[in-house]
Amino acid sequence: MGPIAEAITAAGGSVARVFGRAGIPLTLLDTPDRLILLRDQLRLVDAAMREIGDPALPARLSMRTGITGLGPIGQQVQSAATLGAALARVEIVTPLLLQTATWTGLRRQDRSAFYGYAVAERIDSGRQANEILALGYLLGTARHFLGPAWRPERAVVTGAHLAERPRIEALLGCEIVLGARAGLVFPADHLDAGNPKRFDPTQVHAAEDEPIGEDLVACVTHLIELGLDGARPTIDGIAGRLGLSRRTLQRRLEETGRRYADLQRSVLIRRAKALLSDETLPIGRIGVELGYADAAHFSRAFLHWTGTTPSDWRRRTHMQLRPLPTV
Repeated sequence: MGPIAEAITAAGGSVARVFGRAGIPLTLLDTPDRLILLRDQLRLVDAAMREIGDPALPARLSMRTGITGLGPIGQQVQSAATLGAALARVEIVTPLLLQTATWTGLRRQDRSAFYGYAVAERIDSGRQANEILALGYLLGTARHFLGPAWRPERAVVTGAHLAERPRIEALLGCEIVLGARAGLVFPADHLDAGNPKRFDPTQVHAAEDEPIGEDLVACVTHLIELGLDGARPTIDGIAGRLGLSRRTLQRRLEETGRRYADLQRSVLIRRAKALLSDETLPIGRIGVELGYADAAHFSRAFLHWTGTTPSDWRRRTHMQLRPLPTV
């Protein structure tokens, strides 16, 4: 969100108006590097493009961010031995981490490879802009193995027309054609390219032998955190945003040894302590922001979590942080 807000501001647009049109809380800018749901990103990028009149914005954003800005997906890419292995991992983790009906994967035909991207669910607007955004990340993945100057035989986006095509091609550094599915076309033997800057799998969060399914816990936790910027999130709401039933989400979390209630409690404790660190925020207001009716209900919950009241926790924390008097 940070790069999007910066682009809007640099072009003289209104960040508040863009976030309002996208239906996203402006308070999320307090943590500008926080990831958001893909469908929310689609609305936000589309609203930003309309605000500043820049069809090339998605290309600029993805090329600026690169695969390092893709979190666990980028880590999977950078720890793979070959480009082919990296694309196989991306195909597995992308649908889970982007929390929508999304496909990113590899298809081979004779001596050619097609590294494609598609959103399968209904999108009212912003599909082509999202594909341009994705192309930047697809190119970043391939160029991690093949070098920054590498160009595919062609890049493909869907639709009948692409506004500002020459400018977008210049930003992405490759030719773009219109087709049935977005992606990159290149010689299949490039899939054997080794990783010139491979991370040690034991030193990265998304290690080669680490179960990818564990990322569900991170996704649910992140969605709970996002939900706190609006109203208190529910398990039904989180399941719906992931495209799962309540029971399926519960079962998949149980398979990782976690429960939704435990994840929500850990998020609430972390957010409560962060807010209590600001001595100017009234405890009653903090309780309301966390979904409690008043200070009393919040205080009882915090006491149950930590064994101390919010006011006592705040007092002890600031006493520990206060510098010792000089002699």
